[in-house]
Amino acid sequence: MLFWLVFAIVIFGIFLFNREVIGNSVRIIQNQFALRNDREIPPLEPVPPPIIELPAPIQPAPVQPIAQAPPEQAPPEMPPQAVPGPQLVEPVTELRDRALYFTQVDRSGTILRVRVDRGLPVSISPLNDVLQALVTGPNEEERQRGLISLIPTGTQVLSAAIRDDTAYINFNEDFQFNTFGVEGYAAQLREVVFTVTEFPNIRDVQILIEGRRVDFLGEGIWIGSPLNREMF
Repeated sequence: MLFWLVFAIVIFGIFLFNREVIGNSVRIIQNQFALRNDREIPPLEPVPPPIIELPAPIQPAPVQPIAQAPPEQAPPEMPPQAVPGPQLVEPVTELRDRALYFTQVDRSGTILRVRVDRGLPVSISPLNDVLQALVTGPNEEERQRGLISLIPTGTQVLSAAIRDDTAYINFNEDFQFNTFGVEGYAAQLREVVFTVTEFPNIRDVQILIEGRRVDFLGEGIWIGSPLNREMF
């Protein structure tokens, strides 16, 4: 026991005596460890944050263009067809034979009264229609037969009326001038009187000039009263 006590005192004395040397040695050792640690342990570098790879965005599928049907081609234009128009049916004109009286001169120079039957359209004024045909004169066929009219050229029928059994025929002034003299005046009156009195309801004819009653026509031919067939 004493031995260990002495040993401890000796060690403590050595420690005290060599305390500075031992402290220096400890510091040298600490410095060595510090230098070693500085060489072996590099300074910590900042660790970059982990890179998180996001999934690539889903690209929409490319839209395929809708195939368009080719435009319908119009059928080739056909030439316009001629559309027949409505067939115009001409109304059938009803004709009725009317007696007209013209003049014919034979080889001896005698003036003759000649009757012809001509088809005239049926109307509400048959007397006026007959007089208009009379003053117009013979047609081509009648002229080829030698028929003429001695009613003066330019004569017009201004009006025609029937009172009782007398026809009042109103002519223009040209009816007064006949270049064939007395026989010409007589012939023109005969043509009028015989043609008009073919109507069964007419017995005689009163001649008027421009609406007036005139006593004489030309060179003493009486027309101041109604004329009938017996006077010719």
